[in-house]
Amino acid sequence: MSGENGYLPEPKGFATAAIHAFQDPEQWSSMAVVTPMVASTTFKQYGPAHYKQFEYGRSGNPNRNVLENCLATLDNAKYGLCWASGLGATMGIASLFKAGDHIICGDDVYGGTNRLFNKVCTKLGLEISFVHETKIESAIKENTKLIWIESLTNPTLKVIDIPAIAAIARKHKVLLAVDSTFVTPYFQRPIDFGADLVVHSITKYINGHSDVIMGVVLTNNKDLYDQLKFLQNSMGIVPAPFDCYQVTRSIKTLALRMKQHMKNSLEVAKFLETHPKVEKVLHPGRPSHPQHELYKKLTSGCSGMLTFYLKNASLEHSQRFLSSLKVFTLAESLGGYESLAELPSVMTHASVPEDQRKVLNITDNMIRLSVGLEDAEDLISDLQQALEKV
Repeated sequence: MSGENGYLPEPKGFATAAIHAFQDPEQWSSMAVVTPMVASTTFKQYGPAHYKQFEYGRSGNPNRNVLENCLATLDNAKYGLCWASGLGATMGIASLFKAGDHIICGDDVYGGTNRLFNKVCTKLGLEISFVHETKIESAIKENTKLIWIESLTNPTLKVIDIPAIAAIARKHKVLLAVDSTFVTPYFQRPIDFGADLVVHSITKYINGHSDVIMGVVLTNNKDLYDQLKFLQNSMGIVPAPFDCYQVTRSIKTLALRMKQHMKNSLEVAKFLETHPKVEKVLHPGRPSHPQHELYKKLTSGCSGMLTFYLKNASLEHSQRFLSSLKVFTLAESLGGYESLAELPSVMTHASVPEDQRKVLNITDNMIRLSVGLEDAEDLISDLQQALEKV
Protein backbone atom coordinates (compact mmCIF):
# COMPACT_ATOMS: atom_id res chain seq x y z
CA MET A 1 0.00 0.00 0.00
CA SER A 2 1.01 3.64 -0.06
CA GLY A 3 3.47 4.26 2.73
CA GLU A 4 6.83 2.68 3.49
CA ASN A 5 6.99 -1.10 3.00
CA GLY A 6 3.35 -1.30 2.09
CA TYR A 7 1.92 0.10 5.32
CA LEU A 8 -1.09 2.35 5.18
CA PRO A 9 -0.50 6.01 6.03
CA GLU A 10 -1.68 6.97 9.52
CA PRO A 11 -4.28 6.77 10.83
CA LYS A 12 -5.19 3.18 10.07
CA GLY A 13 -7.91 1.22 11.80
CA PHE A 14 -7.87 -2.53 12.28
CA ALA A 15 -10.51 -3.32 9.65
CA THR A 16 -8.90 -0.96 7.14
CA ALA A 17 -5.51 -2.61 7.62
CA ALA A 18 -7.02 -6.10 7.34
CA ILE A 19 -8.56 -5.19 3.99
CA HIS A 20 -5.76 -3.13 2.48
CA ALA A 21 -2.34 -3.62 4.11
CA PHE A 22 0.21 -4.98 1.59
CA GLN A 23 -2.58 -5.54 -0.93
CA ASP A 24 -2.28 -2.54 -3.24
CA PRO A 25 -3.65 -3.58 -6.69
CA GLU A 26 -0.87 -1.56 -8.33
CA GLN A 27 1.77 -4.06 -7.22
CA TRP A 28 0.25 -6.62 -9.61
CA SER A 29 0.57 -6.20 -13.38
CA SER A 30 -3.12 -7.14 -13.65
CA MET A 31 -4.18 -4.41 -11.16
CA ALA A 32 -6.38 -7.06 -9.51
CA VAL A 33 -8.25 -5.79 -6.46
CA VAL A 34 -8.16 -9.29 -4.94
CA THR A 35 -4.63 -10.59 -4.37
CA PRO A 36 -3.92 -13.03 -7.23
CA MET A 37 -3.25 -16.69 -6.40
CA VAL A 38 0.27 -17.84 -7.34
CA ALA A 39 0.58 -21.62 -7.25
CA SER A 40 4.00 -21.92 -8.89
CA THR A 41 6.53 -23.96 -6.92
CA THR A 42 9.49 -22.29 -8.64
CA PHE A 43 10.34 -18.92 -10.17
CA LYS A 44 12.40 -17.89 -13.22
CA GLN A 45 15.78 -16.33 -12.45
CA TYR A 46 17.60 -13.63 -14.41
CA GLY A 47 20.82 -15.58 -13.96
CA PRO A 48 22.23 -18.23 -11.64
CA ALA A 49 21.26 -17.23 -8.07
CA HIS A 50 19.99 -13.89 -9.45
CA TYR A 51 16.25 -13.77 -8.90
CA LYS A 52 13.69 -11.00 -8.68
CA GLN A 53 12.11 -11.81 -5.26
CA PHE A 54 11.23 -15.49 -5.06
CA GLU A 55 13.24 -18.54 -6.03
CA TYR A 56 11.44 -21.62 -4.68
CA GLY A 57 7.99 -22.07 -3.17
CA ARG A 58 9.18 -23.45 0.15
CA SER A 59 11.45 -20.45 0.64
CA GLY A 60 8.80 -17.88 -0.25
CA ASN A 61 5.64 -17.25 -2.22
CA PRO A 62 3.73 -14.04 -3.14
CA ASN A 63 0.57 -15.13 -1.32
CA ARG A 64 2.45 -16.10 1.82
CA ASN A 65 4.39 -12.85 1.69
CA VAL A 66 1.20 -10.75 1.54
CA LEU A 67 -0.41 -12.68 4.39
CA GLU A 68 2.64 -12.59 6.66
CA ASN A 69 3.03 -8.85 6.25
CA CYS A 70 -0.67 -8.14 6.73
CA LEU A 71 -0.85 -10.27 9.88
CA ALA A 72 2.22 -8.51 11.27
CA THR A 73 0.48 -5.17 10.70
CA LEU A 74 -2.61 -6.33 12.59
CA ASP A 75 -0.56 -7.43 15.60
CA ASN A 76 1.66 -4.31 15.71
CA ALA A 77 4.64 -6.46 14.76
CA LYS A 78 7.39 -5.85 12.21
CA TYR A 79 7.72 -9.45 11.06
CA GLY A 80 5.41 -12.40 10.49
CA LEU A 81 6.06 -16.00 9.49
CA CYS A 82 3.29 -18.43 8.53
CA TRP A 83 3.60 -22.15 9.20
CA ALA A 84 1.66 -25.20 8.09
CA SER A 85 -0.17 -25.35 11.45
CA GLY A 86 -0.22 -23.76 14.87
CA LEU A 87 1.80 -26.68 16.23
CA GLY A 88 4.21 -26.23 13.32
CA ALA A 89 4.72 -22.65 14.49
CA THR A 90 5.26 -23.91 18.04
CA MET A 91 7.81 -26.45 16.83
CA GLY A 92 9.60 -23.71 14.91
CA ILE A 93 10.01 -21.69 18.10
CA ALA A 94 11.12 -24.75 20.09
CA SER A 95 13.76 -25.39 17.42
CA LEU A 96 15.45 -22.10 18.31
CA PHE A 97 16.93 -23.93 21.29
CA LYS A 98 19.38 -26.77 21.83
CA ALA A 99 19.52 -29.88 23.99
CA GLY A 100 19.86 -28.92 27.63
CA ASP A 101 17.92 -25.67 27.32
CA HIS A 102 14.93 -25.17 29.58
CA ILE A 103 11.43 -24.03 28.58
CA ILE A 104 8.79 -22.98 31.09
CA CYS A 105 5.25 -23.56 29.84
CA GLY A 106 2.06 -22.47 31.54
CA ASP A 107 0.31 -25.39 33.19
CA ASP A 108 -3.02 -24.75 31.43
CA VAL A 109 -2.47 -24.82 27.66
CA TYR A 110 -3.85 -26.49 24.55
CA GLY A 111 -3.48 -30.26 24.78
CA GLY A 112 -1.47 -30.38 21.56
CA THR A 113 1.04 -27.91 22.98
CA ASN A 114 1.37 -29.99 26.13
CA ARG A 115 1.88 -33.13 24.03
CA LEU A 116 4.47 -31.49 21.75
CA PHE A 117 6.53 -30.17 24.64
CA ASN A 118 6.10 -33.24 26.84
CA LYS A 119 6.40 -36.04 24.28
CA VAL A 120 8.49 -34.60 21.42
CA CYS A 121 10.68 -31.75 22.65
CA THR A 122 11.90 -33.75 25.63
CA LYS A 123 13.14 -36.43 23.21
CA LEU A 124 15.23 -33.73 21.55
CA GLY A 125 16.89 -32.94 24.85
CA LEU A 126 14.87 -29.88 25.85
CA GLU A 127 13.89 -29.59 29.49
CA ILE A 128 10.22 -28.65 29.94
CA SER A 129 8.47 -27.47 33.11
CA PHE A 130 4.70 -26.93 33.28
CA VAL A 131 4.18 -24.19 35.83
CA HIS A 132 1.27 -22.19 37.26
CA GLU A 133 1.53 -18.59 36.13
CA THR A 134 2.07 -17.34 39.69
CA LYS A 135 5.14 -19.56 40.10
CA ILE A 136 6.93 -18.82 36.83
CA GLU A 137 9.67 -16.66 38.31
CA SER A 138 10.59 -19.24 40.93
CA ALA A 139 10.88 -21.87 38.16
CA ILE A 140 13.50 -19.93 36.17
CA LYS A 141 16.94 -21.55 36.13
CA GLU A 142 20.31 -20.74 34.57
CA ASN A 143 19.42 -22.74 31.45
CA THR A 144 15.91 -21.26 31.04
CA LYS A 145 15.54 -19.76 27.57
CA LEU A 146 11.79 -19.37 27.01
CA ILE A 147 8.54 -18.77 28.86
CA TRP A 148 5.46 -19.95 26.95
CA ILE A 149 2.00 -18.78 28.02
CA GLU A 150 -1.48 -18.42 26.55
CA SER A 151 -3.12 -15.01 26.89
CA LEU A 152 -6.40 -16.77 27.70
CA THR A 153 -5.81 -20.37 28.70
CA ASN A 154 -7.30 -23.45 27.11
CA PRO A 155 -9.66 -24.78 28.41
CA THR A 156 -10.10 -23.17 31.86
CA LEU A 157 -9.99 -19.62 30.48
CA LYS A 158 -7.60 -18.16 33.02
CA VAL A 159 -6.52 -14.61 32.18
CA ILE A 160 -2.74 -14.30 32.14
CA ASP A 161 -1.17 -11.01 33.20
CA ILE A 162 1.11 -10.61 30.18
CA PRO A 163 2.79 -7.35 31.32
CA ALA A 164 3.73 -8.98 34.65
CA ILE A 165 5.16 -12.09 32.97
CA ALA A 166 6.97 -9.90 30.41
CA ALA A 167 8.63 -7.98 33.25
CA ILE A 168 9.85 -11.28 34.74
CA ALA A 169 11.17 -12.40 31.35
CA ARG A 170 13.07 -9.13 30.85
CA LYS A 171 14.49 -9.26 34.37
CA HIS A 172 15.95 -12.72 33.76
CA LYS A 173 16.80 -12.17 30.07
CA VAL A 174 14.42 -14.92 28.98
CA LEU A 175 12.26 -14.85 25.85
CA LEU A 176 8.48 -14.65 26.23
CA ALA A 177 6.14 -16.31 23.73
CA VAL A 178 2.39 -15.73 23.96
CA ASP A 179 -0.18 -17.91 22.22
CA SER A 180 -3.05 -15.48 21.66
CA THR A 181 -5.29 -17.74 19.58
CA PHE A 182 -8.32 -17.36 21.89
CA VAL A 183 -8.16 -13.56 21.95
CA THR A 184 -6.96 -12.54 18.44
CA PRO A 185 -5.19 -9.30 17.49
CA TYR A 186 -8.56 -7.60 17.23
CA PHE A 187 -8.91 -7.62 21.02
CA GLN A 188 -5.29 -7.76 22.19
CA ARG A 189 -1.73 -7.37 20.85
CA PRO A 190 0.70 -9.08 23.26
CA ILE A 191 3.73 -7.40 21.65
CA ASP A 192 2.42 -4.12 23.08
CA PHE A 193 2.73 -5.71 26.54
CA GLY A 194 6.31 -6.89 26.04
CA ALA A 195 6.02 -10.30 24.39
CA ASP A 196 8.98 -11.27 22.19
CA LEU A 197 6.97 -13.73 20.12
CA VAL A 198 3.24 -13.99 19.46
CA VAL A 199 1.67 -17.17 18.12
CA HIS A 200 -1.77 -17.74 16.63
CA SER A 201 -3.38 -20.87 15.34
CA ILE A 202 -4.72 -19.25 12.16
CA THR A 203 -6.94 -22.32 11.85
CA LYS A 204 -9.18 -20.74 14.47
CA TYR A 205 -10.52 -17.16 14.56
CA ILE A 206 -8.11 -15.52 12.12
CA ASN A 207 -9.30 -17.71 9.25
CA GLY A 208 -12.65 -18.32 10.88
CA HIS A 209 -14.15 -20.58 8.21
CA SER A 210 -12.94 -24.02 9.40
CA ASP A 211 -11.31 -24.79 6.04
CA VAL A 212 -7.61 -23.97 6.56
CA ILE A 213 -4.98 -25.30 8.97
CA MET A 214 -2.16 -22.81 9.56
CA GLY A 215 -0.15 -20.99 12.22
CA VAL A 216 1.79 -17.73 12.46
CA VAL A 217 4.65 -16.36 14.56
CA LEU A 218 4.98 -12.59 14.93
CA THR A 219 7.87 -10.58 16.37
CA ASN A 220 9.62 -7.21 16.41
CA ASN A 221 13.02 -8.84 16.92
CA LYS A 222 14.99 -8.98 13.65
CA ASP A 223 17.42 -11.59 14.98
CA LEU A 224 14.58 -13.90 16.05
CA TYR A 225 12.87 -13.34 12.70
CA ASP A 226 16.03 -14.28 10.78
CA GLN A 227 16.50 -17.44 12.84
CA LEU A 228 12.87 -18.47 12.43
CA LYS A 229 12.92 -17.68 8.71
CA PHE A 230 15.90 -20.02 8.36
CA LEU A 231 14.06 -22.73 10.32
CA GLN A 232 10.85 -22.22 8.35
CA ASN A 233 12.73 -22.84 5.10
CA SER A 234 15.00 -25.58 6.45
CA MET A 235 12.25 -27.56 8.17
CA GLY A 236 9.73 -27.01 5.38
CA ILE A 237 6.78 -26.45 7.74
CA VAL A 238 5.12 -24.04 5.33
CA PRO A 239 1.51 -23.45 4.25
CA ALA A 240 0.28 -23.86 0.69
CA PRO A 241 -0.25 -20.75 -1.49
CA PHE A 242 -3.98 -21.45 -1.79
CA ASP A 243 -4.35 -21.63 1.99
CA CYS A 244 -2.60 -18.26 2.28
CA TYR A 245 -4.94 -16.88 -0.38
CA GLN A 246 -7.92 -18.18 1.62
CA VAL A 247 -6.75 -16.62 4.88
CA THR A 248 -6.03 -13.27 3.21
CA ARG A 249 -9.67 -13.35 2.13
CA SER A 250 -10.90 -14.35 5.58
CA ILE A 251 -9.15 -11.66 7.63
CA LYS A 252 -11.03 -8.97 5.73
CA THR A 253 -14.06 -9.82 7.87
CA LEU A 254 -12.17 -10.55 11.10
CA ALA A 255 -13.30 -7.35 12.84
CA LEU A 256 -16.96 -7.97 12.01
CA ARG A 257 -16.77 -11.62 13.01
CA MET A 258 -15.12 -10.97 16.36
CA LYS A 259 -17.78 -8.42 17.32
CA GLN A 260 -20.51 -10.99 16.67
CA HIS A 261 -18.62 -13.82 18.40
CA MET A 262 -18.36 -11.59 21.47
CA LYS A 263 -22.03 -10.57 21.39
CA ASN A 264 -23.26 -14.15 21.01
CA SER A 265 -20.94 -15.66 23.61
CA LEU A 266 -21.93 -13.09 26.22
CA GLU A 267 -25.61 -13.86 25.68
CA VAL A 268 -24.98 -17.61 25.86
CA ALA A 269 -22.90 -17.22 29.04
CA LYS A 270 -25.57 -15.10 30.68
CA PHE A 271 -28.17 -17.79 29.93
CA LEU A 272 -25.99 -20.62 31.26
CA GLU A 273 -25.27 -18.72 34.49
CA THR A 274 -28.99 -18.83 35.34
CA HIS A 275 -29.62 -22.47 34.47
CA PRO A 276 -30.17 -24.82 37.42
CA LYS A 277 -28.26 -27.69 35.79
CA VAL A 278 -25.11 -25.60 35.33
CA GLU A 279 -22.65 -25.51 38.21
CA LYS A 280 -20.30 -22.78 36.98
CA VAL A 281 -19.62 -20.71 33.87
CA LEU A 282 -16.19 -19.37 32.89
CA HIS A 283 -16.30 -16.42 30.48
CA PRO A 284 -13.80 -13.56 30.96
CA GLY A 285 -16.29 -11.04 29.63
CA ARG A 286 -18.78 -11.76 32.42
CA PRO A 287 -18.47 -10.14 35.89
CA SER A 288 -18.68 -13.64 37.41
CA HIS A 289 -15.24 -14.51 36.05
CA PRO A 290 -12.65 -14.19 38.86
CA GLN A 291 -10.29 -12.19 36.61
CA HIS A 292 -12.90 -10.11 34.83
CA GLU A 293 -11.29 -6.79 35.82
CA LEU A 294 -7.83 -7.90 34.68
CA TYR A 295 -9.29 -9.03 31.36
CA LYS A 296 -10.93 -5.63 30.83
CA LYS A 297 -7.58 -4.00 31.56
CA LEU A 298 -5.66 -6.13 29.05
CA THR A 299 -8.16 -6.48 26.21
CA SER A 300 -10.82 -4.53 24.33
CA GLY A 301 -13.27 -7.44 24.19
CA CYS A 302 -13.74 -11.19 24.23
CA SER A 303 -14.07 -13.95 21.68
CA GLY A 304 -16.64 -16.75 21.47
CA MET A 305 -14.91 -19.05 23.95
CA LEU A 306 -16.57 -20.16 27.17
CA THR A 307 -16.37 -23.15 29.47
CA PHE A 308 -19.00 -24.43 31.87
CA TYR A 309 -19.50 -27.31 34.27
CA LEU A 310 -22.65 -29.44 34.37
CA LYS A 311 -23.94 -29.78 37.93
CA ASN A 312 -23.46 -33.20 39.54
CA ALA A 313 -22.77 -34.71 36.12
CA SER A 314 -20.86 -37.83 35.16
CA LEU A 315 -19.14 -38.62 31.87
CA GLU A 316 -22.36 -40.26 30.73
CA HIS A 317 -24.36 -37.10 31.49
CA SER A 318 -21.90 -34.96 29.53
CA GLN A 319 -22.00 -37.35 26.60
CA ARG A 320 -25.80 -37.27 26.60
CA PHE A 321 -25.82 -33.48 26.67
CA LEU A 322 -23.33 -33.16 23.81
CA SER A 323 -25.08 -35.81 21.71
CA SER A 324 -28.41 -33.97 22.13
CA LEU A 325 -27.17 -30.70 20.61
CA LYS A 326 -28.60 -29.85 17.19
CA VAL A 327 -27.28 -26.36 16.32
CA PHE A 328 -23.97 -26.70 18.16
CA THR A 329 -21.79 -29.34 16.49
CA LEU A 330 -19.93 -31.86 18.62
CA ALA A 331 -16.42 -31.43 17.24
CA GLU A 332 -12.91 -30.33 18.14
CA SER A 333 -11.43 -26.98 17.12
CA LEU A 334 -12.89 -23.51 17.59
CA GLY A 335 -13.13 -20.03 16.13
CA GLY A 336 -15.16 -20.83 13.02
CA TYR A 337 -18.45 -19.25 12.04
CA GLU A 338 -20.24 -22.39 13.26
CA SER A 339 -20.78 -23.11 16.96
CA LEU A 340 -18.90 -26.10 18.36
CA ALA A 341 -19.08 -28.00 21.63
CA GLU A 342 -16.62 -30.51 23.04
CA LEU A 343 -15.54 -32.44 26.12
CA PRO A 344 -11.88 -31.52 26.80
CA SER A 345 -11.21 -34.43 29.17
CA VAL A 346 -11.57 -36.99 26.37
CA MET A 347 -11.07 -34.80 23.29
CA THR A 348 -8.75 -31.77 22.99
CA HIS A 349 -6.98 -32.41 26.29
CA ALA A 350 -7.01 -36.21 26.43
CA SER A 351 -3.23 -36.15 25.88
CA VAL A 352 -2.67 -34.09 29.04
CA PRO A 353 -1.57 -36.45 31.84
CA GLU A 354 -4.47 -37.43 34.10
CA ASP A 355 -2.89 -36.01 37.25
CA GLN A 356 -2.38 -32.69 35.50
CA ARG A 357 -5.99 -32.66 34.29
CA LYS A 358 -7.10 -33.23 37.87
CA VAL A 359 -5.10 -30.25 39.14
CA LEU A 360 -6.54 -28.04 36.38
CA ASN A 361 -10.08 -29.26 37.09
CA ILE A 362 -10.47 -30.60 33.53
CA THR A 363 -13.20 -32.99 34.60
CA ASP A 364 -15.73 -35.11 32.77
CA ASN A 365 -18.46 -32.52 33.46
CA MET A 366 -16.50 -29.65 31.89
CA ILE A 367 -17.91 -28.52 28.53
CA ARG A 368 -16.05 -26.12 26.22
CA LEU A 369 -18.07 -24.06 23.76
CA SER A 370 -16.91 -22.11 20.74
CA VAL A 371 -19.86 -19.81 20.17
CA GLY A 372 -20.26 -19.04 16.49
CA LEU A 373 -22.17 -16.55 14.37
CA GLU A 374 -25.63 -18.10 14.36
CA ASP A 375 -28.59 -16.25 15.91
CA ALA A 376 -28.06 -16.18 19.66
CA GLU A 377 -31.65 -17.15 20.41
CA ASP A 378 -31.22 -20.35 18.38
CA LEU A 379 -28.03 -21.22 20.23
CA ILE A 380 -29.68 -20.66 23.60
CA SER A 381 -32.71 -22.71 22.59
CA ASP A 382 -30.41 -25.54 21.52
CA LEU A 383 -28.55 -25.51 24.83
CA GLN A 384 -31.86 -25.40 26.71
CA GLN A 385 -33.27 -28.49 25.01
CA ALA A 386 -30.00 -30.41 25.45
CA LEU A 387 -29.79 -29.53 29.15
CA GLU A 388 -33.34 -30.80 29.64
CA LYS A 389 -32.10 -34.26 28.53
CA VAL A 390 -29.34 -34.45 31.12
